[in-house]
Amino acid sequence: MSRTNFDQLLQAGCHFGHLRRKWNPAMAPYIFMERNGIHIIDLHKTVAKVDEAAEALKQIAKSGKRILFVATKKQAKDVVAEKAASVNMPYVIERWPGGMLTNFPTIRKAVKKMANIDKLMNDGTFANLSKRELLQVTRQRAKLEKNLGSIADLTRLPSALFVIDVMKEAIAVKEAKRLGIPVFAMVDTNSDPRDIDFIIPANDDAKDSIEVVLNACCAAIAEGLEERKVEKADEKAAAEQSEETARAPKKARKDVAKAESEVAEEVKEEA
Repeated sequence: MSRTNFDQLLQAGCHFGHLRRKWNPAMAPYIFMERNGIHIIDLHKTVAKVDEAAEALKQIAKSGKRILFVATKKQAKDVVAEKAASVNMPYVIERWPGGMLTNFPTIRKAVKKMANIDKLMNDGTFANLSKRELLQVTRQRAKLEKNLGSIADLTRLPSALFVIDVMKEAIAVKEAKRLGIPVFAMVDTNSDPRDIDFIIPANDDAKDSIEVVLNACCAAIAEGLEERKVEKADEKAAAEQSEETARAPKKARKDVAKAESEVAEEVKEEA
């Protein structure tokens, strides 16, 4: 069964593309028709592509890997932050930090700096600072939190990127391609889909359109995480059972030896 359907996508306005004069010819296979100078996206293809992307995202989550969501445009920020947080995945909704993927160790240093400031504030080290110095540190901490707070627990490179608007996030896409990280993206009629591994042709400007696609993808990620949890529980139970099975022969041998010694003592007493 599909994770979304034609009517849901239609109601959310996923079919509205850009003006014909702004189109990218590489998007031709995903365009159904033109109406009043605006391209209309073929939602039947969108349904199929959402299912394909959702299944791939589910497998990534099931394997315990991380997916980084990227959306810095105003109408996508809140939706992406909410949906990514609901499945405990990192996200970037402020300005993309250049070199975040290609120069990941430097970004990690900035995140550690934020953690160090918190530690020093909590243990009272900053108590002797002047008001001006304390204000500077607080501002620095707030800036780091705004730009990097949502990726604080991303300790290694993500296994995939989910992007809203590949034109606006072109730098993020280029960095991912350079490192061989697969890219999932909502691609509108004005964008170039050739660098995207999992294309979801849809309106990337409307909040409702973004939300309906993210709902389907994040539901798949949640399923993957749940299946991973169940598998881990099964593995743990199997390991415990095998340990008990291994202990059983030893216990049986001890019981036999004990019974034999008791019989021997009874025979001695009778004699």
